[in-house]
Amino acid sequence: LLSGSTTTAFVPQTNHHQVSRACNGVVTTTSLGIFDQLNKMFAPNETKSPTTEIDGEIDACISILNSAANTKSEDPEKVVTALEDLEQLARRKAKADPSFAQDVLTNLNGEWRLIFTTGTKTTQDRIQKTVNYFPIKALQSFDTSTDPYGIENGIYLGDFAVVKFSGPFDFDLVKRKLEFDFTKIAVLGFVIQIKSEDAAKIGASTGLGSESNVKNSEKGKRPFFNWISADATRCWR
Repeated sequence: LLSGSTTTAFVPQTNHHQVSRACNGVVTTTSLGIFDQLNKMFAPNETKSPTTEIDGEIDACISILNSAANTKSEDPEKVVTALEDLEQLARRKAKADPSFAQDVLTNLNGEWRLIFTTGTKTTQDRIQKTVNYFPIKALQSFDTSTDPYGIENGIYLGDFAVVKFSGPFDFDLVKRKLEFDFTKIAVLGFVIQIKSEDAAKIGASTGLGSESNVKNSEKGKRPFFNWISADATRCWR
């Protein structure tokens, strides 16, 4: 799941983190209850990971988003609320678990299909919470094995790429912020070098990018995503 002004979902499954305790006390089956009480008194205290509770809440949010992606019939209010809750939970998780941001970056690798967007936060507050399912095949891929990292966005008819944008990206592990530049565009297989501001305008017009990227490019700033989470499903704003 990603995070910018528009929240977007490409489809996650998250890992359950379970905490178990190994007891050093001796377990007895004696009928004398006093020994049971002594075992409880001197057995190690059960401890939980600081993120265990957060993980459960994250799983619940992602379950709703996966259902929306698979069925396209979930209540929009419920879906957007799950995304907003997930964004807050991910911040808490990242603060409690420093490895969370690195996991997001690692899980980016591969190809992802755009499922839905929710519109900007301003639109949601002014009108209502809406979910816009993307009607055509749009794929986004990330490769962190290269230097610099690589990003590619594409619109497809079946398996044929009508248009693809590609370029480098950087990832801020502290903010979970991905900044990128599209330096090439391939139209029907023909590759053309382009400027970042031109890519932003084309991306906004096709639905692969947002209007905020156009404004950022006009100010000399790079387009970016604020990542919420990335697993089997990705979400960002």
